[in-house]
Amino acid sequence: MQSAEMPDLPADLHGRIAFLAAPTEVAMAARERLAARHGDPQPEEAAVIVALGGDGFMLETQHRFLGRNPPIYGMNCGSVGFLMNAFREEELPQRLAAAQSATLFPLRMRTVAGDGERREALAINEVSLLRETRQAAKIRILVDGKERLPELICDGILVSTPAGSTAYNLSAHGPIVPLGANLLPMTPISAFRPRRWRGALLPGEAVVMFEILEFEKRPVAAVADYVEVRDVRSVEVREDRSSRLTLLFDPDHGLSERIIAEQFTV
Repeated sequence: MQSAEMPDLPADLHGRIAFLAAPTEVAMAARERLAARHGDPQPEEAAVIVALGGDGFMLETQHRFLGRNPPIYGMNCGSVGFLMNAFREEELPQRLAAAQSATLFPLRMRTVAGDGERREALAINEVSLLRETRQAAKIRILVDGKERLPELICDGILVSTPAGSTAYNLSAHGPIVPLGANLLPMTPISAFRPRRWRGALLPGEAVVMFEILEFEKRPVAAVADYVEVRDVRSVEVREDRSSRLTLLFDPDHGLSERIIAEQFTV
């Protein structure tokens, strides 16, 4: 979901901006300068979070504040900055006041391991299943309780959020999905059979169940962003609308625009 509304921020942001930095010399030096200029409150006391780093650090910051949902504005001090705004120290309060917001919903992964242990984790980018050994995985796929693929032989498979569709999903040749489309791309990773199956686009409310066939012989790990569960027997994936994230972007450079522009990059 994408919103072009202005975020509800205080008129005076001095002392209300928390600056978080990736553990790099460039990002930490920028944090010191910005905090000296605008104040240095604790993140829990701030009206807005400014994350200094790359997309990896932005993902860490989003996970840190899941459940609280403060608006997060990223400035690129890293190597990859798809989710980040351009780094510029001048007029930061004015940029924040003029920013447009994007509301994101994560995926909830529920796993059952071979020994019966159950675990849950949230993914902002994607939930991926990956083979653990030299042998290909065999996976049965059900959507909303209905079998859609009795057996997929592959290196793995993933379900992505629209925001994450430009990450691992795109590298696996999956489709880029605009934020407002209410779709979840499901993309196989090096599928062997069915050889011509290229994945699916699912409604945002779909509930996906992956059942691992021959799970003892062909072990599979499930990963929600960077939370890994090994030796799974089944994995359920669905969008979690009870959790949300608000990201801020400079006007005319919002996340929806970036996702559209990425599809015309050659």
